[in-house]
Amino acid sequence: MNISIQDFFKPIHLDAAPSAEDYRHIQSYVRLADAFSQLTYQTIYFIDYYKRGFHYVSENPLFLCGKTAKQVLAAGYQFYMENVPEKDLQLLLEINDAGNKFFSKLPIAEKLDYSISYDFRLKQPNGHLILINHKLTPLALDKDGKIWIALCVVSLASHDKPGSIVMVKNSAQKKALEYRLTTKKWTERKDVKLNGQEKEILILSVQGFTVKEIADRLFLSADTIKFHKKNIFKKLNATNISAAIFAAVNYGII
Repeated sequence: MNISIQDFFKPIHLDAAPSAEDYRHIQSYVRLADAFSQLTYQTIYFIDYYKRGFHYVSENPLFLCGKTAKQVLAAGYQFYMENVPEKDLQLLLEINDAGNKFFSKLPIAEKLDYSISYDFRLKQPNGHLILINHKLTPLALDKDGKIWIALCVVSLASHDKPGSIVMVKNSAQKKALEYRLTTKKWTERKDVKLNGQEKEILILSVQGFTVKEIADRLFLSADTIKFHKKNIFKKLNATNISAAIFAAVNYGII
């Protein structure tokens, strides 16, 4: 299956050209993203759907595949063509189509309230592949209420394979939908709750405490802590602490 850049833009139709003044407003977001990028290892970039390319790319190297931020910015979607394995490109195209269909059905007032998260692989200069997590949320709409600028944040994935496609409504309830590749449908994710002790154990684990140290702090046995961690992983559908933390944040638990 040959995939071209234009395939990613087939479901996107922006008729209202943004003005120079519109782009000046976006520069305030760029300055904010630039400042935030200095505080994190994550790569931040903006997609400009009207120009069909990138509007901003931070200097953080995780997403750059050995290139400079300026080179990735200039390449735009060609960067994906050159640095994402073909199988993952097919996955990205399916996510792109499913995500755009989802956003197109939302009321304009709600379009800025949702974000989508998924994992895919990037080729590294040494020939190895790394699995990254990619989050995307609309940042600005055009005059017709269509997504014009999207904010993307790239971090290391906590899962072990491409996929894990989740759409989250950014509210106190953290309503989430999962896209299932087998059925090609969005399914509402069941709510997950941790009890007070499980939350405390998860937070202490995030802080780097060992099982023995957590047991000492909570006046419990190490076996009890291991039992609770096993339950936490089961509830969050996680296989390690990184995946559990990622899921807990997405569920709005921590």
